[in-house]
Order: sequence, then structure tokens, then C-alpha cells
Amino acid sequence: MAATKEEQGAKAPFLHVLSDRINALTEALLFVTIIAMVVVTTLQIIFRFFFQALTWSEELSCFLLVLASLLGTAVAFKKSNHISVTFVLDKLPPGPKKAVQTLIGFLGIGFFLIVAYYGAVLMKTEAGQLSPALMVSMKWIYLMYPVTGSIVLLHFVDSIATIWKRS
Repeated sequence: MAATKEEQGAKAPFLHVLSDRINALTEALLFVTIIAMVVVTTLQIIFRFFFQALTWSEELSCFLLVLASLLGTAVAFKKSNHISVTFVLDKLPPGPKKAVQTLIGFLGIGFFLIVAYYGAVLMKTEAGQLSPALMVSMKWIYLMYPVTGSIVLLHFVDSIATIWKRS
């Protein structure tokens, strides 16, 4: 098998390097988020049985679960580990296959543009509201939607660029 440009010592495109670095940060944040969710949930159980229940723990666990799901989505799109049906795509010749992959990428970009945009709108409209237990502005909670949507957008653009760089 022929060596890739990176293996041959050629510089990777800036977009690809940026996507890889942001993905590395996303994976680290995903790990921390899941650990935090496990710790908070464990504390919730311990305090409920042996002490006075933590009023904020359930709400924080829910927010961490949503954040972990969104971060996991970003990582899955970067690594192409999301669920997909490829039996038709695999049978296409290279030209049409590239076109279909590009179409799929643009559909993903459209979807995540909506997620990022309406996440930002939600963040702005709910900025004055506080979460009931944590008493944190909901803009900080809803920030996860435009941020993760933007990360997935970057991964999609990088994916399309990679598709068209291949010979």
C-alpha cells in the first residue's frame, strides 16, 4: 500500500491538523465529562442513602450526560464511527462514490449548521434564566450546542476536503 502524504513527510493541510487537534481536546473533555458524571452520580447515591441528598447532583448529571452525548457525537463524526449504511456506497465506482460522500457531507453540514445556529439562539434567549438547582445561567448550559455543532462542522468540512484530496 502506498504511503500517505503524512507518512512521506509532507505537511498535512491546516484544516486537517486543526480538526485533529480539536478532536484530541474533545476526546479529553469527553473523558473528563464521563468521569465527572460517574463521580457525581456516585456521590448522589452515597449522599441519598447515608446523608442528606445533594439537591444539585441530579441536574448536573443530566447536563453532563447531554454534554457527553454531544462530545461523543463530535468524536464519532471525526473518526467516521457514526452509524451508517454503506452497502450501496461500497458498490459505487470511485467518481459517483466521491459525489455521494460529498452530498452526505453537505447534508451533515446543513444539519449541524442548524444545531449550532439554533443552539446559539437558545443560548441567547435563555441567558436570563437560571438552572433550578445549580443556579447557573442557562446560557452556559446551552453553550454546548453551538460549540459541539461547530466542532462537527469543522470535521465535516475536513472530511469533504479529504475526500477530494484523495486520488
